[in-house]
Amino acid sequence: MKTYGVIMAGGGGTRFWPLSRKDVPKQLLNLSGKDIMINESIDRLAHLIDYRNIFVVTNVSQEDKLRQMTNGRLLNEHILVESAARNTAACIGYAAVEILKKYGDGIMVITPSDAYIRNEDAFTEVLKQAVSVAEETNKLVTVGITPTYPATGYGYIQYRQTNKIAKEVVRFVEKPAHEIAEEYIKKGDFVWNSGMFIWRASTILEKFRIYLPDVYLFLDQIADALGSMDEVEKIAKIYSSIPSVSIDYGIMEKCSDILVIPGDFGWNDVGSLDMLNVLHDEDERGNIPIGDVMMFDTANTTVFSQGRMVATIGVKDLIIVETADAVLVCKKDMAQDVKQVVEELKSKGKEELL
Repeated sequence: MKTYGVIMAGGGGTRFWPLSRKDVPKQLLNLSGKDIMINESIDRLAHLIDYRNIFVVTNVSQEDKLRQMTNGRLLNEHILVESAARNTAACIGYAAVEILKKYGDGIMVITPSDAYIRNEDAFTEVLKQAVSVAEETNKLVTVGITPTYPATGYGYIQYRQTNKIAKEVVRFVEKPAHEIAEEYIKKGDFVWNSGMFIWRASTILEKFRIYLPDVYLFLDQIADALGSMDEVEKIAKIYSSIPSVSIDYGIMEKCSDILVIPGDFGWNDVGSLDMLNVLHDEDERGNIPIGDVMMFDTANTTVFSQGRMVATIGVKDLIIVETADAVLVCKKDMAQDVKQVVEELKSKGKEELL
């Protein structure tokens, strides 16, 4: 059975403002100094899946730049465009319908577009195992990350401890309080929810029919529109009417036959500006200077300059980001609150800064 890669790339990455914008979200940023995040994601999947069998699902506002910046890695018709943001269930369902209708059934390997993976060989090996399990069992398979600390920003998956590579999922848990996360770590039968999924296209569509019939109705309409003369226009109209629901809430938390494969390959979702130390080495004082930066008597500070020279003197525990039209300065432990700036800009109608 053929294996297809599906990369979800429709998010806005508001916690990376002012680097990220509506038309240039986090997945289109070069945060590592090597390449933009989505290209790194595509190339990583290509260790297992031929480039010609990789799909990306993106938002219409990001389509043009994504096509340009992926530099021909993808077949033009494998860039699937969402006319509106409708969460992960619609995104995955759209890709499943496209694959099943145009190419026949196959194993889908679904990943986010903006995660960092340190050990790509170990990552590829886990995906190989997951593909094999999904094909043999016809079950839904997800990849869990072996936790390294009691994180409160990730969801967790509890599993039954066995000697098998793929473990039966007991339950999904939303982002827990710190004390509860500590208990999960001690128990040893919890992993972080990575948002990576492996299954047959036909299998996940059957789960849509059972657990999300209101979404399945629209996916069925998309299937009918595929191959028609006005396919793009029809799908755009249908897509904007799909209910917005996550695949976790809509299917994974309701389904009983799910397997998880724990993985340890240096995964990090790099969810906010304070996590750039995952991609860059800190100096002896805990600083990360990116771009034209000078630092004096500065500690535990990240400075990201896209153009002008930025100098710091006598500061600590800060994040400073300079772009052509905006400057952000915030305490490092408040990096999660950057999205408040985005909300305020929206409320004031400052679209040019979004």
